[in-house]
Amino acid sequence: MRQVVVGLLAHVDAGKTSLAEAMLFEAGAIRVRGRVDAGDAHLDTDEMERERGITIFASSAAIDWGGAHLMLLDAPGHVDFSAEAERTLAELDLALLVVGANDGVQGHTETLMRLAARHGLPVAVFVNKMDLANADGPAILGELRARLPVPCIDARALAAGDEAALEDAAQADEDALEEYLATGGLAPDTVARLVLDRKIVPVLFGSALRGTGVRELLDLLAALAPDRPWPAAFGARVFRISRSKRGERLAWLKVTGGMLRAKTVVTGFENGAAWEEKVDQVRLYQGDAFQTVSEVGAGGICAVTGLTHVVPGSSLGAEPKAPRPVLAPVLSYQVIPASEDLSAVVRALRELADEDPMLNVAWHEHLQEVHVQLMGEVQREVIGDLMRRRFGLEVSFGPGGILYQETVTGSFRGVGHFEPLRHYAEVHLEVEGAPRGAGIQVGTRASEDDLDRNWQRLIATHLLEREHAGVLTGAPLADLRIQILGGRAHAKHTEGGDFRQATYRALRQALMEARRAGACELLEPWYRFTLAVPAEKVGRALADLAARSAVFEAPVTEGAMVSIEGDAPASELQGYALDVTAYTGGRGRLALEFAGYRACHDADSVIEAAAYDPEADLANTPDSVFCAHGAGYTVKWDEVPAHAHVAIDPARLRPWRAADASFFSAARG
Repeated sequence: MRQVVVGLLAHVDAGKTSLAEAMLFEAGAIRVRGRVDAGDAHLDTDEMERERGITIFASSAAIDWGGAHLMLLDAPGHVDFSAEAERTLAELDLALLVVGANDGVQGHTETLMRLAARHGLPVAVFVNKMDLANADGPAILGELRARLPVPCIDARALAAGDEAALEDAAQADEDALEEYLATGGLAPDTVARLVLDRKIVPVLFGSALRGTGVRELLDLLAALAPDRPWPAAFGARVFRISRSKRGERLAWLKVTGGMLRAKTVVTGFENGAAWEEKVDQVRLYQGDAFQTVSEVGAGGICAVTGLTHVVPGSSLGAEPKAPRPVLAPVLSYQVIPASEDLSAVVRALRELADEDPMLNVAWHEHLQEVHVQLMGEVQREVIGDLMRRRFGLEVSFGPGGILYQETVTGSFRGVGHFEPLRHYAEVHLEVEGAPRGAGIQVGTRASEDDLDRNWQRLIATHLLEREHAGVLTGAPLADLRIQILGGRAHAKHTEGGDFRQATYRALRQALMEARRAGACELLEPWYRFTLAVPAEKVGRALADLAARSAVFEAPVTEGAMVSIEGDAPASELQGYALDVTAYTGGRGRLALEFAGYRACHDADSVIEAAAYDPEADLANTPDSVFCAHGAGYTVKWDEVPAHAHVAIDPARLRPWRAADASFFSAARG
């Protein structure tokens, strides 16, 4: 049977979960259609989801329709949980974008469309809530065509042979145009190919609550189910970690090759280390209920127990690593416990971070503070609820601060040496800036004749095993390419942990060299914004945006409203939505989407306010330890290269080799 994994994506309140209920009901998978407002929707299984009436965690269900097996993934719609929605996107075969007829295309709708394009996903659109009195189908179709990058075609008109719809679809592809000119129409297989090749986006209209348009939607999804071959070698990718009601750790994954069987051993690679574990149970979930199966074939979605190493984005077997996420938190909050049991709070938060790595729990021992990174206010409330419901811990949060990052411009070498008595390790690195969004890239150019590959593997592991601090404000490092150039171990005295110390110090010493050269750069998060205000308030809006260091396009008049789109530092837009509501009398609307990191617009003032002294940060020291006359002594960072024991010969450096799974597995051998 043909099968397809369909992701339901939408901005909040578009009726996405209601549509999922209607699809399950229409296909006979459930007997009674639940409602979000009644708190009994089958796919909103968490108590908090039912109380808040929003989807917080991705959930799955499956139906058979029209000779195809449709696996539905209901992804969160609220912007604060868009990181989970993005992780879900990576495992889809088709994205179903739900648009509310009352709200039209929102900024988050466009973000989801861009993410679908990044993953090469075909998209279909269902315009929901067409039963509302003010619903205007042609106007919404026009808005979709104006704001989405792929031609949007009325699917019903296309199926009915409407000339205008056929012409629009045919013009998207040369072969389709030839077919249309020759026959005056397009075959269903041709239309399906155009959708799956991302040449067109079919648009259907209906009402989830009324059940109208749902059968047509199921017919369309079944027609789009691809009949494609999968690799024979086993591969899978994890998109979610959760806990069952009994506390079991569940890894949700899509099988991308071969067959996943219960009780088999799978391999993976995480944080510079290869691992292998046995899958215990394989489960197929239908909302909150599940059945245990013996195997799941390629293309299928399932949850498994028994895997403790995997995190969202982990790859198993032959599956390549998932794409680096685009969406990321921009705010950092201190978590303040009601009691003094900080250790219990840290343990609980780390369990939550196991399910959502972007929480990035940071324990600052010298301050006795714990911090988390969040997308916004609603996520903060949900984390507080989870701490209380799951762990019985009451916590509050300090004021949210902007989450800065640091990188370098140019290329700098660093040396780290760690040689207290009976210990020895030396590491040489080169650090250079990488393109925005590249993350931390680690590789080696060292010859195995000069530094054994096992030591190189260990250095790479230490570079990847934690988040490293910059030297301007202590913010996390980002967008760096780090090369291992060489190093040295001692046959008798090198022990566990020596290379960790030498590696950390080498990286830090390179950053201090960059700082001395004025080549360290502070990065800040930016938002893509859409601001809609009444025409008489456009002057105030433009003045506000200019004062907030925004870069924006020319305003566009849409009836009595004016829309302005652009980009601005996240720090400048904090709280601005309330200002918009106030000066427009509630008629204005501000939509924000994360647009990546850029150079900080007020770096000097941020650095001054942080008052960070990199040499006083003893947990991240750039200094090294050498040994003389049977005793260790400290050498300041700027003098370390002159004391180094290894001289790097450029002629002996090899071509760059990335520290990927093959590098680590080869090193193990």
